[in-house]
Amino acid sequence: MEKTVCITGCSSGIGRETARQFREEEWTVYATARNVGDIADLAELGCETAELDVTNDVRVQAVVERIVEETGRIDCLVNNAGYGQLGPVEDVPVRDVEKQFDTNVYGPHRLTREVLPHMREREDGTIVNVSSIAGRVAFPGGGVYCGSKAALESMTDALRVEADRFGVDVVLVEPGPVETGFSDRAESETDDIPRSETYSDIYGVIDDTQAIGGDGPGAIPPGEVADWIVHAASATRPSARYPVGRVAKFGSVARVLPDSLRDAAFKLALKVMG
Repeated sequence: MEKTVCITGCSSGIGRETARQFREEEWTVYATARNVGDIADLAELGCETAELDVTNDVRVQAVVERIVEETGRIDCLVNNAGYGQLGPVEDVPVRDVEKQFDTNVYGPHRLTREVLPHMREREDGTIVNVSSIAGRVAFPGGGVYCGSKAALESMTDALRVEADRFGVDVVLVEPGPVETGFSDRAESETDDIPRSETYSDIYGVIDDTQAIGGDGPGAIPPGEVADWIVHAASATRPSARYPVGRVAKFGSVARVLPDSLRDAAFKLALKVMG
């Protein structure tokens, strides 16, 4: 019997490539997105598709119930849906912070709470949370996004131990910059923020980075991240976390540096680039 995976955020980038790769490995794939029309090509590849807004409790419950009813199992959940917004912490309105956390933190929590009882019953399964190295190393101008990923990281670390006794693996995949259109979405979110002159240097860096395109220096193709997601789902005993790409691996090392050194490096970068 084919194993079954549910993947959120499949309309582009990492989610789309992950769905393709799982299907190539002959999994039963439930690819989800807020607009099913955006993933019609995945249906043509043999994926099951479903409309899913991870901020909607009713839709989350309905999709999980459908998968269990049709297949009798959920072997892997990939919490991939998410977005980033950029801007100094002081400038970002509270409503935008709430939106960021609703998708990037509460969304994975909603899916996990629906899926985990079925995995516990079968005493088998894997939950893969797609985070970011930004969840381990925060940067100026990205505090809200980094905060959401840091929250996801902490929640995942706790869940990993809690679920292990039931035969359920919980994994973090931590990419650095990825060629996914992240910058375009982040730019649209930043447009809603009233820019203060106080942080003109930070906005200058944000604009310069977005002008470069390709989601920043060192960006990797989404397929590389998908490789590790599929690997984690297929491994007998996966690692707790997988930093993906050179930037992510460097960030893992930078995390253990003294705070004063990291702060000094960011201050220098703002002075040079701002």
